[in-house]
Amino acid sequence: MGDTPPESPRSETQVIEARYWASAKQAAGTDADRLEVEGPVTLADLQQRLLGLHPGARLGDVLAVCSVLVDERPVSSDDPGEVVVSPGSVVQFLPPFAGG
Repeated sequence: MGDTPPESPRSETQVIEARYWASAKQAAGTDADRLEVEGPVTLADLQQRLLGLHPGARLGDVLAVCSVLVDERPVSSDDPGEVVVSPGSVVQFLPPFAGG
């Protein structure tokens, strides 16, 4: 039995779940996407990755007007480049709803 050093820990890939509602769901063609990340990302980065999953869709136009929740916390008025989304988070995109 040798004196080999233990393996250094590898960064584990984790997941952020994006959920789409109403017209965002229609534009994405799905109700949710799961993105693998190796650490926290900004909301702006997350949105760009989501758009890359749905090329040619009108998802970008819809996301631009959505209210956004990160783990049930509204972040719509915050700068997406400043909002940090951690692995394990759920990000919800809620388009404006009509009704009375």
